Formats: sequence, C-alpha cells, structure tokens
Amino acid sequence: MTNGEPTIQSAHSYPTVLTTESLKGGNDDVVDANVNVVNAMFEELLDTEEISPAALRSYYVDFYLTQALAGGFAQYVFTAPEREEVDPYVREGLAAMGAGAHLDLFNRTVAAFGALTDTDVDAYLDGGSGWAAGAGTEEGEPGDGVSDAVRHIEELDGEFESILATEDIAALNAAWLRGQEDLLVLSDDDLDAHIAGRVARLSDLAERQAAAAEEALLDAPEFEQIIRELCEIAGHSLERITMGDPNYEHNGETTLAWHFTTEQGEFLMLEDDDEAFMLNPRTQEILAAVEFEEAEDFEGSAEFAEARA
Repeated sequence: MTNGEPTIQSAHSYPTVLTTESLKGGNDDVVDANVNVVNAMFEELLDTEEISPAALRSYYVDFYLTQALAGGFAQYVFTAPEREEVDPYVREGLAAMGAGAHLDLFNRTVAAFGALTDTDVDAYLDGGSGWAAGAGTEEGEPGDGVSDAVRHIEELDGEFESILATEDIAALNAAWLRGQEDLLVLSDDDLDAHIAGRVARLSDLAERQAAAAEEALLDAPEFEQIIRELCEIAGHSLERITMGDPNYEHNGETTLAWHFTTEQGEFLMLEDDDEAFMLNPRTQEILAAVEFEEAEDFEGSAEFAEARA
C-alpha cells in the first residue's frame, strides 16, 4: 500500500484506488469509495482496460449485491448493461473475496435462467409466481400456471438472503479491497489529480470525447436535441438549457417555451405541430427553424424534412 503516486508502474498496471477517509470508516464506506472511484474513471472516459481489475471485480460484485437485494436475479438481469461482460467480473470477484457459497448460487442461478424458455423468461421477469416475495396460495405454495423452471429459479432467489446471513458480501468485499497489494490511498484532491493525470495521457482522448458527446446527444431528451439542432443551424454554441415555461405568450396564445442560453445571449425554442423554431425574445426574430418529417414520430434523430436559418 502507498500513500501517493506509485513510483514505478508498468504501462498496463493500474492500482486499486481508495480514499483516506473511506479507510477510516466501515465496510460500506470502503466498498462505496471504490464504486465512486470507478464511476469517476468511467465518467472521465477511461475504459475497463485502464482500470484496476480488482476494482472492477469489487464494483460489479457490489452491483450484483445491490440488484439482488432490490429484486432478486431478475433485477440483476434487467439492470446489467451487458451480462456477457459483467458476469465474469462477478464470478471472479466472488471467488477472490472468498464468497464461495454466493459464487455457487450465482452459477446455479445463471444456469437456471439460461435454461428458461422465452415464455418462462417473460413470466420470471414479470414476477413469476411471487415465490421470492412470499406470495402464492394460502398454503404458501407458488401460484398456478407457472412452470417448474420458473419456480426453481425463484427458489434460488429465496436462497440469497439466507446465504447472506452467513456470508456477508459487503464485509468480504471491503476486506479484500483493503488487502490489495497495489492499493493506492489518496485524499479527495489527490484522487481528482490522479484521474486527471491518467486521462491526460490518453492518446485518443479527443476521439473518446467526440464519441461520448454523440452518445450523450442520442440519449438526450427530445427538446434538448431540437435545441442543439437549432443552435447548429443558427451558428450558435449552446451553453445551458435553463427552464421550460408552459405559460409563455406567443402571438396571443399560451405555449410551452424552452429557455436556453448561447454565447450570444438568451433564446427560446417553441414548437407547433410540424415545426420547431429558435426565437430571439427581445426582437421576436426567428433565427432558425426545423420542420419534422413526421412530428408525431420524432425521436430526436435530428432528421428533418427542412432546416432553415
């Protein structure tokens, strides 16, 4: 363990990083600190290959624990972004931490879920018989009309918390993190500097930033995508969307107006059935407009029948 930057580090060796304050706390503090560090690294566009494997195993084991407690394996399936990538981290993490009973349960549950038919998958993810939640008939048995395969995986869900009572994943996770040979302990300020330094050494940072910006735009709300398109047409740079005003008066009618600022001041975006336009509220001048191909089906694709400044 070190309390500063490692003096020698190979090009493909990354330490597990925790904060000084987290190590003064309990198990949850340590695990949460690792989660926060990994999230910060992802947000700064570091890839999994550029993050400590141990940190990632801890991160995804905690993710699995959180989802399993919230809604069983079904919740994990719903929320895991790419299970073919996440499952190995969970397996390796549980094994490395010494959570053998949980690892065995995870493997049995994965196998049981993989054996479900499409109909059974839908039934299980929709709540199945309610076994895990204690529902069912008055006699305490699962409800009718549910396959044995679904009942079996719900029984496995029921094992999770009983195993947790004797094999505490959070405690094992925290102890394992504390014992990492490459553990780097930093203050909050030093952590920010550490991540910034790693990011600064990325040779393709500009490409990653462009890809992230494009992905963020695709995920942005429809109104934001329209505003960004209008700004591009008008030759402005969007700075901030400040508010939506549902009571804006325009041409004698009340309508929804989105207020936003660019480097040239404050502007509005208004829509009608077929068109959205960028309005200067001081002069009432329309600076740009876009006409939707199919207004009712617009999904923020920025594909319009006509764009005009």
